[in-house]
Amino acid sequence: MTVDAGDSYDEYAPLLDAVRGIRWPARSAVRGGIPGAHTSRLRGISAEFTEYRPYRQGDDTRRIDWKLFARSDRAYNRLSNDRAILPTMIVLDASASMAFPVATTGKWKLAAQLGVGLGAVARNSGDPVGLVVAGEEPLLLAPRMRRSVTHEIIRAVSAAGPSGNTPLAPSVSIAAQSGGRLVVVTDFLGDAEEFLTVASRLVAAGREVHAVHVIAHEEIDPSTAAAMVSDPEAPELRRALTTDTRELYLAAFGDWRDRIAHEFAEAGVAYSTAIVGDETTEHLIRRITAPRGVAATA
Repeated sequence: MTVDAGDSYDEYAPLLDAVRGIRWPARSAVRGGIPGAHTSRLRGISAEFTEYRPYRQGDDTRRIDWKLFARSDRAYNRLSNDRAILPTMIVLDASASMAFPVATTGKWKLAAQLGVGLGAVARNSGDPVGLVVAGEEPLLLAPRMRRSVTHEIIRAVSAAGPSGNTPLAPSVSIAAQSGGRLVVVTDFLGDAEEFLTVASRLVAAGREVHAVHVIAHEEIDPSTAAAMVSDPEAPELRRALTTDTRELYLAAFGDWRDRIAHEFAEAGVAYSTAIVGDETTEHLIRRITAPRGVAATA
């Protein structure tokens, strides 16, 4: 498939303009490393002052506040938080179920917009950004800080499309090898349990994991007209959707959503829903990237 880079960028240009001022702070202090925008667990002598501590033998004398020493004749260390980068890897589910509804492929289009927008926000925050498209033809972009990374993500998602029934968990494991923040954009159909297993291990190891659950309106409120429906990842599985089975489906789908939201929260995964057409992609991105305990406003 040939993709015109200029046309692809133009498609996402309004979104990139809308998210330009959004920043994505880490949910907790970063382990340190290359200087960046996030608070590090390491203490340093940077300009971001946090507190004084009395000097103790063996401390780095460069941290002594000599002006305070001159006024008080007592030696204090001036402590500050170092800043660090947080590599961000985005995993887009490109299995066949993301092509729903068939007429619009709404779930995939929203997932692609979120992948591009979240990548741009992370890049605007000064962090390296990478991408994994998890589909029949997997694609990996290692995390990069260069300015062109957003264009590379746009080209990748524009060239991809949902098909097949490739499991999500292996792609998540590959993306996790880059360290830092992990963001998975998926409908979780057939993948929730395996993803939770991988994500729980990552959170236990101190990693920041985001799960963005993409849902189509037709999954929440299917047509009341009788129809024969099938699993896009297993077309041979067909079921009749009638008045009676519709009610059973709605109850089962609602219980499943509630269960995975609870299990992800219990595991420490940042869980967000993204319902196609319910809100702008910009607002979705503000909600996903908002600091813990802070609600995004329209």
